Amino acid sequence: MRKILVGFGILVSIIGCKSITQKETKLVEVDIMLNQIENDRVKVTVNPGLMTSDSIRFFLPKTVPGTYAINDYGQFSEDLTAYDYDGNEISVTRRDDNTWVISNSSSFDKLTYYVNDTFDVEGEGGVFSPAGTNFQEGDNFLLNLHAVVGYFENEKETPYKLNIHRPSNLAASTSLPVINQIENEDYVIDEFSTTRYFGVIDHPILYTIPDTTSFDIEGMKVLLSIHSPNQSYSTEDIKPALEKMVRAQKSFLGEIDNTSIYAILLYLSDMDKPDARGFGALEHHTSTVVVLPESMSLDQLEETMTDVVSHEFFHIITPLNVHSKEVHYFDFNEPKMSQHLWMYEGVTEYFANLFQVNQDLISEEEFYERINEKIQSSRAFDDTMSFTKMSEYILEDDYKDSYYNVYLKGALIGMALDIRLRELSDGETGILNVMKALISKFGKDKPFEDDDLIDEIVKLTYPEIQDFFEDHVIGTTPIPYQDYFAKVGLKMTESKTKTGYFLDGNTPYIDVNPDQGTVFFRESYPLNSFFSDLGIKGGDVIQSVNGKTYSLENIRPLIISSMGWGEGDDFKITVLRDEKELSFEGKTTQPYTNKLKLTPEDLDVDDSKLKLNQAWLKG
Repeated sequence: MRKILVGFGILVSIIGCKSITQKETKLVEVDIMLNQIENDRVKVTVNPGLMTSDSIRFFLPKTVPGTYAINDYGQFSEDLTAYDYDGNEISVTRRDDNTWVISNSSSFDKLTYYVNDTFDVEGEGGVFSPAGTNFQEGDNFLLNLHAVVGYFENEKETPYKLNIHRPSNLAASTSLPVINQIENEDYVIDEFSTTRYFGVIDHPILYTIPDTTSFDIEGMKVLLSIHSPNQSYSTEDIKPALEKMVRAQKSFLGEIDNTSIYAILLYLSDMDKPDARGFGALEHHTSTVVVLPESMSLDQLEETMTDVVSHEFFHIITPLNVHSKEVHYFDFNEPKMSQHLWMYEGVTEYFANLFQVNQDLISEEEFYERINEKIQSSRAFDDTMSFTKMSEYILEDDYKDSYYNVYLKGALIGMALDIRLRELSDGETGILNVMKALISKFGKDKPFEDDDLIDEIVKLTYPEIQDFFEDHVIGTTPIPYQDYFAKVGLKMTESKTKTGYFLDGNTPYIDVNPDQGTVFFRESYPLNSFFSDLGIKGGDVIQSVNGKTYSLENIRPLIISSMGWGEGDDFKITVLRDEKELSFEGKTTQPYTNKLKLTPEDLDVDDSKLKLNQAWLKG
């Protein structure tokens, strides 16, 4: 998964098989009625075939792979009714948001229920938009099927058949092949099949007025589909930059066994209407769902698509081709998380930046600047926290707020490990070589034991790599970045630099909650000296400044006026922190921030460092 922040006004966009043991005749058949919307809800029918238990449990997922959060997707389903073979209702008890129990079920035939879409729920029910759903009758349906289709206890490995009844004017975009189509007078039934429940949730579908294009790269077909509510953009607008990016990624990866088709489903949100507000993407084995604001300029859209989609595409390495049993046999309702977010998200984010300098999409200086920004932003988090422990307990309250750091320090772990490997191998081996070796040993159908991964990496590389993991990944010792940069001829310097009150260049110190209309100081970016010295903390919600109340609707004039504030003026700000109102007073002063900079130090006179530097960047 890759989340991004999209600012408002003058703020700019910144920054995702088990073998089948049942008999072949066993099948869970699901009908999804997109052609019959009732009160903005979609009706779903699930027929599991013969069930012999006296009590049956039916689930919608509590969480799904790639989100690393509890979302309770069953909260969007209601009016579940079970029937016997004579069409009579059977007693059903709802245990919690995600669990229904069907009692006296010896004659159970099927069940029906209704699903609300997440985009129309206040706050989207806490669901990240690329993992959510949208039902716009006759216009578009974004189906992340984990929010629509459930599973029966002990039946996750049973094959599924999906029958999606959709309006004739809409077409499906997905990496899952349509096995049959049944045309009726005003609707069509698209039939899909998967070998198990995971295949259902692993194939999102976008139904919209057809706007699809594709291109082929080294035997892989890339499908691009777009929903642009105001027709601001078409697939042909985005295709050139996207094709250039994917071609560069394939060149960077070299020989890696991956999918023959990859679908990119782009949903553009109308910022002037109730619509998706969580921008970024969610990965799947053979596709990614991207949600971005339609109001972006084409340049912004291309740049963001390059950063976000490239991250999701690199998930074909990990966790999609290299993962532990916790990921492979994922428990959607009692999840046990892996220790290795440093690899699943961190290394993936590192590759999403490294390939761009490797393939000359950005300059070396631009790459160094991105690394600087990650180091600086990571300082907002506890640098002594064990990354493996944080990863294993990421769903718990003590650790969940550290998740964003996987894109920061997680990527920096990948970078430092890459440099160390290059050093030990005289430039011959980097982290991409290690990931390829892991794919050869394991692959998508052979998960590893979670506790064994680091040992496996050490066996493939050098004994010294064990020390790296013990110190900086398992352990609590911060990475001495300056030591690693020195190996590749770079010097890291830090200087006190003037900044704005609410903006650090184009990067905001504040963010917004569009559903609540509030503005708050970001927790994932270090505050400037003025607000830090005043006592403000990340997460504080702005209530008023100098006696005037502020919210999302009128925050822009405050940001603009702050650019002209002088020093020594009286200043008062009131914020909401942990549901308590707090006020802070002082005199305005010039805000400063500590800026990092990477500069080549002695590459011109040290051939060994130059060689290692170029092996790292150009590999």
